[in-house]
Amino acid sequence: MTPGRMIDHAGEWLRGEGPESDVVISSRIRLARNLAGFPFVNRTNTRQKHAILAACRERVTQRRIAENAVWIGIDDADALDRQLLVERHLISRPFANPKNSLPRGVALGADETFAIMVNEEDHLRVQVLRSGMQLSEAFDQIGRIDDVLEEDLDFAYSRRFGYLTACPTNAGTGIRVSVMLHLPALKLTGEIDKVKRAARELHLAVRGMFGEGSDAHGDLYQVSNQTTLGKTEEEILGDFQKTVVPQIIAYENQARQLLVKQREAQLDDRIWRAWGLLTSARVMGTEEVLQLLSHVRLGVNLGRLATVDIRTVNELFLLTQPAHLQKLTGEPMEPAERRVARAKMLRQRLKAS
Repeated sequence: MTPGRMIDHAGEWLRGEGPESDVVISSRIRLARNLAGFPFVNRTNTRQKHAILAACRERVTQRRIAENAVWIGIDDADALDRQLLVERHLISRPFANPKNSLPRGVALGADETFAIMVNEEDHLRVQVLRSGMQLSEAFDQIGRIDDVLEEDLDFAYSRRFGYLTACPTNAGTGIRVSVMLHLPALKLTGEIDKVKRAARELHLAVRGMFGEGSDAHGDLYQVSNQTTLGKTEEEILGDFQKTVVPQIIAYENQARQLLVKQREAQLDDRIWRAWGLLTSARVMGTEEVLQLLSHVRLGVNLGRLATVDIRTVNELFLLTQPAHLQKLTGEPMEPAERRVARAKMLRQRLKAS
């Protein structure tokens, strides 16, 4: 499998299925691990990086992890394929950056539920993605992967500090639990800042669609834990499942009902204006499209718009991204050309849905 072949289907994080999927786009568990006997990646020389890659590659693609895991050498992939993997949330932006060139690669499940990056910030970054609110399922899967890897690899571990990681904030369990949330009503009612403040008080990070340093385009927010030291994996997971995510879902649903009861005309106008632009415009930028799709997705989930299904809307969040758009058209394009092609693709897909 090459990255370019992935455009035939939506990524796991945008399948639009699973519990609470009207608000919870996806659930993710990530583990940071490092091999004992080697410096962290930012301290290794070229020989050591090659040794780490060689030690990990065979293990992360073994059949006990997945029958059909695929290895992609990031340094062998072109810029468009690397960006495609970023857009599908399978690798991080820094990992795709050609300026960070070093021996590196990623093992992917064919269903895209897991990705294992080798030589990112840590020697191993393991993630499991599930559509909707499926943190328990993701936790169980990543636990099995971690157990298999630890049978063959000696991880850097301290009795006092737990798993040792390049960034101290990941030390301890090395786990990051996160959910991708669609929160358009909280944004429209002006309540989103309260949610952000409450999250910070709970030592949670609130980021945009593509994680650290990104903006919340399309009203998509990633919420994750910031503390990994001093709590067990089960405690961190429990906080998210029983407190954090249910509260945010409740706030978003309350805001949606408030919009329907008190600002119905304005709500419908925003939804149908978004639909009109998406099905008629001739030039569309990425950020504008994401915001309009957010309004349409809200309309579909509230039963205000029945001319399109939620899966089509979800897919367009992904397919309108620059790398996917260029792969779909089969040729590289300048930004101005992409804006025209994006508008054309939207008209075709939405009118055909």
